[in-house]
Amino acid sequence: MIDSPRSWQGLDSGQLLLICAAGLVTVAGVAHTAAVGLHDASVAVGFGALIATGELARLTMPGNREVAPISTAAALGYTLLLDMGGRQAQHSALQVVAVLAVGMIAGALPHLAVGRPPRLDAMARRLLTGALLAFAFRPLAEPLYEMTSHSDQWTPVLGVMAAMILLALLCDIVVAALLRADQVRTAFPVAVRDELRMAAPLGAAVAASGLLLALAAHSMDMAALLVFAAPLLVTQVAFRKYAGIRATYLQTVRALARVTEVGGYVEPGHSRRVSRLSVAVGREMGLAEPELLELEYAALMHDIGQLSLRDPIPGGATVLTDPAQARRIAELGAEVIKQTGVLDRVAEIVRRQCDPVAEGPPLASRIIKVANGYDDLMGGSTDRDRAGAALERLRLAAGTEYDPAVVEAMARVVDRLAPLHRL
Repeated sequence: MIDSPRSWQGLDSGQLLLICAAGLVTVAGVAHTAAVGLHDASVAVGFGALIATGELARLTMPGNREVAPISTAAALGYTLLLDMGGRQAQHSALQVVAVLAVGMIAGALPHLAVGRPPRLDAMARRLLTGALLAFAFRPLAEPLYEMTSHSDQWTPVLGVMAAMILLALLCDIVVAALLRADQVRTAFPVAVRDELRMAAPLGAAVAASGLLLALAAHSMDMAALLVFAAPLLVTQVAFRKYAGIRATYLQTVRALARVTEVGGYVEPGHSRRVSRLSVAVGREMGLAEPELLELEYAALMHDIGQLSLRDPIPGGATVLTDPAQARRIAELGAEVIKQTGVLDRVAEIVRRQCDPVAEGPPLASRIIKVANGYDDLMGGSTDRDRAGAALERLRLAAGTEYDPAVVEAMARVVDRLAPLHRL
């Protein structure tokens, strides 16, 4: 077995169930196709090659979401295919599953060969979504073909296709939200909202491409695969650049946050711990992913204003310093962040992190204040008695300096993480 972060030991029960279901569907599809033979082999090979190309060019989007737009569009096109250059497409749903599975495996093999194993749960989701659409649509393919060939009624056919795609995408979003809610410990409605926000733009583009590919094959035959492959590749390159910029941006922020540690202004690992705690509390309180990203940026850079101090605060513990000085440090840090020209909202979160609750600072600011106070008191320790004492001290100041709801959310997060610290 390949040793990787996504090994079988790292999969939860929901992911394993998803992978097993995809495996069973794959076995059924391949076995049926092998038994009855491959219908219209050239078309199947053409679409399978495009699916493999899409899997080879898969990318990871923000939130660690693995996507393969070209592969998904090709799978949609093959599933919705009514005819190819005037020849009726008579492949079954199980053949769709077989072509999709073989194409995905073929596209994953080069990654596997260089030590980049695919995410099995993401592959399983793509396969099951394609299978669901195939089992729902392929039984209707023949009557829909008759409708278009005899009476040229494309409007109802397009309506059926669009409805089927929408149903499949919604099912995929629900499954993705269920898995994500369990993995990152967030509420299911919040996970659904995040998946909708992330899936809507890319999902709409992929669905339109797959639908147009199926329709173009009516008059363009196999040339439709080549015509649509080029713009899909260009689109994927754009998405890859976007994902790369986001990743580089976060790495830059993390590197900037370490300046205070290297300079001896805060304890090593302080900014990273505050960031992790803040994001965990934000999820506990139902923040959406864009808000969590801003919270992570702000938490990483919340102490950058300490660089303006002539003499560092002992241990960098702003919770123990004068409130006026703490607010001054926050304001100076916000001014530094504003110089980037693109992080104004993050700067505002940092600026108001030391404001009393009565002044109504943003929720992200209140979360950072609690997380920072907790880590200042803990100093990276995992002792449960010390953690209890730190939480009790925060509770005593709740309502004035700290938001009581945030403190209680922090207590739940700390209690949940305690078993992990003991391992």
